[in-house]
Amino acid sequence: MSRRFFGTDGVRGRANTYPMTAEMALRLGAAAGRYFRRDGSRAHRVVIGKDTRLSGYMFENALTAGFTSTGMNVFLLGPVPTPAVGMLTTSMRADVGVMISASHNPAHDNGIKFFGPDGFKLSDAAEIEIEKLTLEGVEPAHAENIGRAKRIDDGRFRYNERVKATFPQGRRLDGLKVVIDCANGAAYRTAPEVLWELGAEVIEVGTTPNGYNINEKCGSTSPGTAAEAVVAHGADVGICLDGDADRVVILDETGRVANGDQIMALFAARWAEEGRLKDGTLVATVMSNLGLEHFLAARGLRLERTPVGDRYVVEAMRAGGWNLGGEQSGHIVMTDFATTGDGLLAGLQFLAAMVETGQPASALVRQFEPVPQLLKNVSYAAGQTPLEAPSVQAAIAEAEARLDGQGRLLIRKSGTEPLIRVMAECTDDALLAQVVDDIVAEVEAAARG
Repeated sequence: MSRRFFGTDGVRGRANTYPMTAEMALRLGAAAGRYFRRDGSRAHRVVIGKDTRLSGYMFENALTAGFTSTGMNVFLLGPVPTPAVGMLTTSMRADVGVMISASHNPAHDNGIKFFGPDGFKLSDAAEIEIEKLTLEGVEPAHAENIGRAKRIDDGRFRYNERVKATFPQGRRLDGLKVVIDCANGAAYRTAPEVLWELGAEVIEVGTTPNGYNINEKCGSTSPGTAAEAVVAHGADVGICLDGDADRVVILDETGRVANGDQIMALFAARWAEEGRLKDGTLVATVMSNLGLEHFLAARGLRLERTPVGDRYVVEAMRAGGWNLGGEQSGHIVMTDFATTGDGLLAGLQFLAAMVETGQPASALVRQFEPVPQLLKNVSYAAGQTPLEAPSVQAAIAEAEARLDGQGRLLIRKSGTEPLIRVMAECTDDALLAQVVDDIVAEVEAAARG
């Protein structure tokens, strides 16, 4: 059975538009509640966190109604990072965790992500079963078995302590001036608190959410404001999170950006030297740059590639017993510490590298020279299948033949937006631009017609 409304990272879309409606959230809550309390033998519980979007209130209430209608007890965390939900699901012995967030998307979007009792995101099979129950409807609990809801006021403080515990024992951030950009999102209180408590001088960006400004000209997908702050304040480093704080990009003291590939390269090399990188393997998606693969190979390390989505990275890590992985976009997964990507945790590990090596951020953010990469997105209407058009298939085949031995091509549908992503890597800049533009033109024509 194919998935109807679950994408690569839960259910996501424009708020008050299918599938992101209050009614659907209620049905999803009821379906997930029924799925996770099938034995009916004891009290069951769910923890629910959210980011700072205005629509979060609506979905929080709707999910609560759905879960309690099936007898689940609900613990409401309020605004917390996505990794906090994974962590608190296990520490509070909950059966399921839910994060209400559309991550890096604009404020008018929202999403619902589920975590299992082990703190990891659900498998495809579990999501398909919850979809089935959502569409079919579930039998509510008897009146005397309806669940309760309770707000947990110290959830972020529990998370803060867990994250601080990952910083090297006895080390502090005294003397470091750090710009932290929280994207007006879920970590707007957590991240500055953690950095300050570890001794850093903190310059805050994106810490005044109003329900509408999440990811707006700030955060990991728009680091320009933070880069300006780094330069203006003479900061040593900048850390830019996204709306739900599960991804990060790093800025050096000049404001130059390091994406997830450079961060993973640094961590992999350091962990390998310390004997901490399991089986000498880093897990990353098909989007990661060829330069990362060459960097690892030169050190006798291996890159294991997965489909796009941090959930697939984590699944591969668990299956292979590996402990470091992530995405070029900035999801950095360290299963020694967390069950999902954690932007703040990754930022702390970068700061630890600065403290322990005594090197400036600029010496750490450029671990390898990337192979030129070009990515363009083409939007399409619901119900369209432009990739299936013969003209598009022919353009892709021609591009692959031209790139043979010089680079690689990746064409895929976004799992979170109605976009076709056309990406290529090639050492010849002119050829790179030409093959991408030729495919984009054919996809656009197919989408129009």
